[in-house]
Amino acid sequence: MDFEKELIRELEKDELWTVITFKTPHGPGTTMEKLAEAVEKAGWRITFKANWWTADIPYGLVRIDMRKGDREKILLGKWILGDECRLIKLESLDLERGKDEFFRMVDSITSTLIHDPVIRTMREQY
Repeated sequence: MDFEKELIRELEKDELWTVITFKTPHGPGTTMEKLAEAVEKAGWRITFKANWWTADIPYGLVRIDMRKGDREKILLGKWILGDECRLIKLESLDLERGKDEFFRMVDSITSTLIHDPVIRTMREQY
């Protein structure tokens, strides 16, 4: 990803959540793997990763939980399909603001899929 250095620098901040908004020419699986590779190269160990996206509108959400020593972080990658990799916004959020952003994004993606039993179960877990 073209903005890997900026992402790695933001991951070093103290807040629990790192939220990155970007364009990508890749599909959901490749996008998640590219984010995972970037954080692993920076020395983070991934403990959980998940991907949500909608077929109606080409955007999605990646969540990666990670550890580095005694530190924990959650990376929230908000992506939209485009013709290039391009950073739109990068910020660090505290626990409550990060959680609110995560729920808001999952709700926006799953609102059209609410009748899917797998999606309902996933939402109940968060």
